[in-house]
Amino acid sequence: MVARLRAAGCVFAEDEAELLAEQAAAGADLAEMVARRVAGEPLEHVLGWAGFRGLRLAVGPGVFVPRRRTEFLVEQALSLPGTVVLDLCCGSGALGAAVAAARPGVELVAADVDPVAVRFARANLARYGARVFTGDLFDPLPPDLAGRVDLLLANVPYVPTGEIALMPPEARVHEARPALDGGDDGLDLARRVAAGAGRWLAPGGSLLVEAGERQVAAAAGALTAAGLRVRVVTDDEGDATVVLGTRPRAC
Repeated sequence: MVARLRAAGCVFAEDEAELLAEQAAAGADLAEMVARRVAGEPLEHVLGWAGFRGLRLAVGPGVFVPRRRTEFLVEQALSLPGTVVLDLCCGSGALGAAVAAARPGVELVAADVDPVAVRFARANLARYGARVFTGDLFDPLPPDLAGRVDLLLANVPYVPTGEIALMPPEARVHEARPALDGGDDGLDLARRVAAGAGRWLAPGGSLLVEAGERQVAAAAGALTAAGLRVRVVTDDEGDATVVLGTRPRAC
């Protein structure tokens, strides 16, 4: 099995083989899983789960696999106060789950335009009592949430359309295109979220989005234009950058 995985280009073939064997011991078909992985499916889709900040979150074909670098966004969110959390463009619900696991008792709401992703998010977030909605950005949110959100986590797609073809096949072939495509400069969704955030954020509440190195200035500008006080934070390795925008409190 290790040799087949290595020949297929799996860099961490030994680790992957161990995970596949573990899943087979729980009743999955090992031969089928290996064949799917060799054919290029993401390991997480084959296993049926993805690891994120110590959690195992259900994922499946077509669903965006949460990236480890996005754990930095969660760390930044947890450095801020707040008990009402909105996970927008939630995908599998990874960000909301990670915050809720670390901060028990939060009021968690999540939404995504993809009904397949929402199905997984509902399963992953059920233990936290989350309300999960299907629709475009803020459109499906309940009116009672307006003006109350302390932490708005928006893991929006930020890959420029022209660069999607350069992504690894695991992503561009097996993950939903809307979860990757951020428009011409990658910031279409970030701008829309920033423009609409003011209605939903509580005074002192913060919007957190990821951005690529070349996008930071434009992303910060979009949040500033929306009336938010902006701060940019990059992790120690320089692999992840989070742009934070906070709604000012009334004087």
